[in-house]
Amino acid sequence: MCGTASFEVTGGFDCFYLCHCKHCQKDTGSAHAANLFSQSAKLVWRTGADAVTSYTLPGTRHNKSFCKLCGSALPSTQTPGLLVVPAGCLDSEISMAPTAHIFSSSKAVWDEALGEVPAFEGLPA
Repeated sequence: MCGTASFEVTGGFDCFYLCHCKHCQKDTGSAHAANLFSQSAKLVWRTGADAVTSYTLPGTRHNKSFCKLCGSALPSTQTPGLLVVPAGCLDSEISMAPTAHIFSSSKAVWDEALGEVPAFEGLPA
C-alpha cells in the first residue's frame, strides 16, 4: 500500500484458496483470506525486502508476511517449498478463478447471504 516493498513472481500458481478459518478472519479483519499458492514459482523482492516482516501464530502453521511500515499483506515464504501470495497485493490481473473455499466450517455467519447485499461502485452517499 505504501509502495516501500515491491516484488515480482515468476512462474505459475497451483491453487487459489479462499480461507475461512478463524485465524484468517482475525488477520484480515474480514470473512476470509484470498491467497494464491505455488510450490514452483519464484519470488524476487525488487525493493523494500528489509521492510517485510512475518508473524507465525505459536503452535500453528498459520503465518502472515506484511510491510512493517503500512501493514499491508505481502508474499510469504515462511513454509519451506511454498510461496503464498495474498491475491489483493498483486498489481497484475489474476488469471485464475478461486480453486476452492477452505475451512468453510468456520465461515462467518454474516458471510452466508452476501449475494443478497446491495452493491455500490463507491462509498454510498
